[in-house]
Amino acid sequence: MSAPTLLGVSLKMYFGHHETLNWARRIGEIAATHPAVTGGLTELFVLPAFPAIVPLGSVLAGTGVRVGAQDLATDDRGPFTGEVSGPYLKEIGCSYAEVGHAERRRLFGEGDTVVAAKTAAALRNGLTPVLCVGELDRVGPAEAAARTVAELERVLATAAHDGGADGEIVVAYEPQWAIGAPEPASPEHIGTVCAALGAWLAERPRHAGSRVIYGGSAGPGLLGRLGPGVDGLFLGRFAHDPHAVERILDEMSDRAAEKEHA
Repeated sequence: MSAPTLLGVSLKMYFGHHETLNWARRIGEIAATHPAVTGGLTELFVLPAFPAIVPLGSVLAGTGVRVGAQDLATDDRGPFTGEVSGPYLKEIGCSYAEVGHAERRRLFGEGDTVVAAKTAAALRNGLTPVLCVGELDRVGPAEAAARTVAELERVLATAAHDGGADGEIVVAYEPQWAIGAPEPASPEHIGTVCAALGAWLAERPRHAGSRVIYGGSAGPGLLGRLGPGVDGLFLGRFAHDPHAVERILDEMSDRAAEKEHA
């Protein structure tokens, strides 16, 4: 059986605490009975705000949905006011940690060095990094592929020097010009870039099992137009409606059925 398709959701800072938990209850109800999740076809994970991680983990217990964080500290311990470390996140039940999102880069000045240190912190603490990469400006698919592969190579090379352990990573291809846009990048563009990222990762045995997913105005109706080189989707605002998440899980079931009969 092939690796499950990934469906990730980052709630960013859109919801309040109780709103987050109410949303999670509905997602848990969907996941607990949906064949894409119960049949092992899809791995669904949610990245809420830090204060919601523990209660959300309780709400989602037994549903098959995993929980992660939208960020983590570069260091594991020490005088880092306001930061949350990898060991802490692992202790409270996180499986994933997002690093390198375009908003963190733009709003908080996080460059490749910081992103690499956070990637290393996730790996050495048994968290799967959701490493975001993507070109700033709209360019052709071949150029976008070259830029994102180079970005991934830089970050992982530096992470290795920072003590990053071997392990699976999830590369979230998010072209920065598509984040928050009315439409995602074209299927051709997404397929070209994700295939290049996947091919590069396939030659790195220290990161065996790594997968490439697409984010950037991703929503219902997109997955069915993407080729096999895309291992899933990373959702933002289009996941605020639980029915949209359910529709995408339906599409993941359909995709698995098509693969089986191909």
